[in-house]
Amino acid sequence: MRKLVVLSFMTLDGVMQAPGGVEEDTSGGFRYGGWVVPFFDDFMGNIMDGQMNHGFDLLLGRKTFEIFASYWPFQDTEKDPIAAGINKARKYVVSGSLGKPDWNNSIVIKDHVPQEIRKLKEADGPEIQVHGSGNLIQTLWKNNLVDELWLKIFPVAAGSGKRLFADGDFAGGFELVESKTSPAGVIIANYKRSGDIRTGTFGN
Repeated sequence: MRKLVVLSFMTLDGVMQAPGGVEEDTSGGFRYGGWVVPFFDDFMGNIMDGQMNHGFDLLLGRKTFEIFASYWPFQDTEKDPIAAGINKARKYVVSGSLGKPDWNNSIVIKDHVPQEIRKLKEADGPEIQVHGSGNLIQTLWKNNLVDELWLKIFPVAAGSGKRLFADGDFAGGFELVESKTSPAGVIIANYKRSGDIRTGTFGN
């Protein structure tokens, strides 16, 4: 079974909304978009290159898919390995209303979302990466579908906004696999699922 990995930029208080730009996601009146920008340096660029320089499929919510589709197909894939990887990847978008996407290798999941994602995990193929997609991630938590978390924790607090653990319906354990800190103070922490906090059982 291939693993499903959530890659998330996150503030110290757990907000993951609109990391890249002011207008990226203003839902709920969120006003602080673009909070990663002052901290994104060559160190962070190398981290992202390392996490995306191999084959992967993408699983995205509709909003993140539309943000990606408006940007990545127009980047220079010869010069940007991240752009090359994203455009080459098979992209699954969860949406009940989206029509046939124009972006190459894109497939819409409309119904029976948890079951369809389990089928993807059981199929042959590369790891499945989830970027952004705050609403979709809550579905993944509720259905115990996340295998690893690759977090970038930025030294800011947003006060309010969409959070990685939003609904309070998930309780589980994680094992720290790798951690680094950037010169700008961003904590890079990779975790894999390990044990269950509800039963007090932990371990590898």
